[in-house]
Amino acid sequence: MSDLPPLRESLEAHGLLAKKSFGQHFLLDLNITRKIVRLAGPFDGRAVIEVGPGPGGLTRAILESDAGAVVLVEKDPRFVPLLNELDDGSGRLTIIQADALKVTEAELTTGPTHLVSNLPYNVGTALLIKWLTGPWTPCAMTLMFQKEVAERIVAAPGDDAYGRLAVISQAVAEARIVMHLPAAAFTPPPKVASAVVHLVPHAERPDRATLKRLETVTAAAFGQRRKMLRSSLKQLGGAALCEAAGIDPDARAETIDLAGFLRLARTEIA
Repeated sequence: MSDLPPLRESLEAHGLLAKKSFGQHFLLDLNITRKIVRLAGPFDGRAVIEVGPGPGGLTRAILESDAGAVVLVEKDPRFVPLLNELDDGSGRLTIIQADALKVTEAELTTGPTHLVSNLPYNVGTALLIKWLTGPWTPCAMTLMFQKEVAERIVAAPGDDAYGRLAVISQAVAEARIVMHLPAAAFTPPPKVASAVVHLVPHAERPDRATLKRLETVTAAAFGQRRKMLRSSLKQLGGAALCEAAGIDPDARAETIDLAGFLRLARTEIA
């Protein structure tokens, strides 16, 4: 990595600029990317998948670490030649030009795998839901989001940011914000600050059927969050569902904790 030109020089040499349509904001400061990788590790030789590497600022730090195989998933074909320059020929690095929402992660690596990414802003939440509720489970995820999204992931009942994303995330994993970044850290700077969230899946997590039901219940409950649950959950059973799950039908979604939502998801009424 020390023999490579600075990232800004590489971008200029390839004539590359961030695409707004892809939600791209580049993190070029290697001191920051190395800190993110330290927060994500140690990897102890396990594989790492990075989504949306762009020019490879975070990739360089991952390749400097104790990661094993490193797999990059980049939708924008403009960056593939630049990322190829990081390949030392050892076979450790694999670059896949594809849409991360459509790839099958289980086919990309073998064994326990970490996810470490500065996610494109426009698909960050969709990707997280895919990884939380899908059939493939990473051993840990260290992901950068807009600060507002990060706060929604870790929010507790009663918080303004508490909602569907918090419930689904915390049903599957322990989530905490481990780093804050100002807009000025990026090129071009976005209009908002960012934060890095570290998620470690629980040893025991709801089965896929329960997670699917949890998505349905939380979508209804928080879709009309100002209403009492007897009204917002009317199509799913309303007051009868709440009472069967031991939940006050007159409560509102933002006051219900994770355990309560899991009971709603697991309750069936005639």
